[in-house]
Amino acid sequence: MAPRRKDTPPPSTGGSEKEVLVGFLDYLRSSAVSKLDGVGEADARAAAVPSGTSLLGLVRHLTFVERFFFLGEDTADWKSTFTCGESDTVPGIQAGYRQAVAEANAVIGTYADLGEPAPRAAGRRSSPSMRWALTHLIEETARHAGHLDIIRENIDGRTGR
Repeated sequence: MAPRRKDTPPPSTGGSEKEVLVGFLDYLRSSAVSKLDGVGEADARAAAVPSGTSLLGLVRHLTFVERFFFLGEDTADWKSTFTCGESDTVPGIQAGYRQAVAEANAVIGTYADLGEPAPRAAGRRSSPSMRWALTHLIEETARHAGHLDIIRENIDGRTGR
């Protein structure tokens, strides 16, 4: 069994609402993407449950979620965002996720008022507030980080954030 990695404590953030929300979201983002560190391609792609969920698919999905809520990019089929293509690799998915996060944080940084609407894809109904989008992404990323934790532990025993 792999040694237990020490958990990283919750982040220290600034005092503003935006600093706290982004600080916790970044903490979860980092935890999620790091679950791919050191995993072989076959293990990263392996379906861990009957639905076909895999480490690589979860991080790929989170990339689409970031791009949808913070960059206004749409997707036609959310279920397909969990599925990896032949050309998808661990380093490629990690880089794509980190790029989406960097672009999302640049957009978030422009908001002085979190009550303003978040970016929304063309043709979609009205947009939720940036506050709602940040809160939802904390929930979404935390949920999938938990899935990633369990899958990774089942692969090689690695635990912790």
